[in-house]
Amino acid sequence: MLVLKPNLKKRNSVKRLSLVVLSCALLWPAIGWSQNPPAQFNANLFNIEKAANETFRYNATLKNNRSEEQRYDLKAEVPAGWRTSFKTRGSNVTSILLEGDKTENISIELIPVYNCQPGTYEIPVSAASESDTLSFILEAVVKGSYEVQLTTPTGRLSGDVVEGETMQITLKVKNSGSLPLNKLNLTSRAPSKWQGTFSPESIESLEPGESVDVSVSLKVPEKTLPGDYISTFKVNNAETNGSADFRVTVKTSVLAGWVGLLVIVVAIGIVFFLIRKFGRR
Repeated sequence: MLVLKPNLKKRNSVKRLSLVVLSCALLWPAIGWSQNPPAQFNANLFNIEKAANETFRYNATLKNNRSEEQRYDLKAEVPAGWRTSFKTRGSNVTSILLEGDKTENISIELIPVYNCQPGTYEIPVSAASESDTLSFILEAVVKGSYEVQLTTPTGRLSGDVVEGETMQITLKVKNSGSLPLNKLNLTSRAPSKWQGTFSPESIESLEPGESVDVSVSLKVPEKTLPGDYISTFKVNNAETNGSADFRVTVKTSVLAGWVGLLVIVVAIGIVFFLIRKFGRR
């Protein structure tokens, strides 16, 4: 009976060949990367916490590891109403032309929308070229902010008054921050002997975006010289404060004007009379 024995040498050769093919398949990406390594795009800090009315600034580094020049388009996907900018070497840019084996430092600025709600916002940032698409995610942690504005309903901060009279002014107090304001106090700094009173004298609470009108009675003393005067109104609590400078133009009353004119006429008449009387001697 004829017994066939397997060819061990041939089988071992096949195994060796399979191992070589498998090794080449595993090492090929590394070999390709060594010839054309990918670029690198990283941020120094990925998470920053600031108030809603502040600018978030991040520093990033972009490195072109390839031998040839690459143009990278920069993009940040921000929430609606947010503004973003990329800066390098002091200039705003939207793309960077980077030579082979060179590195560029990039400043990324994010400006939240007005009255942005507190919270954590994830901002995908990317740098894309024909050969590479690189990205990372920044985190902007928006804190609530206390902010108050003091102005007038029309925005006009000036008015006229006659000396000795009381001027009525309407101020507008607005919560322009993202957190409620409590126990707001109103004060004034006016010229000497002027008196200012508020109605109401304080505001118990004010929600974000809300505003309240406040009446001010400004008493100008008699015999105040005509001219422009500045009265400063202030609103404040433990967290924030605001102020407004109001220009008051003081005018002389009509009666005082006529009295002054009469005094001048009488003085001229007396002088004329004295000249006529004593001038003949």
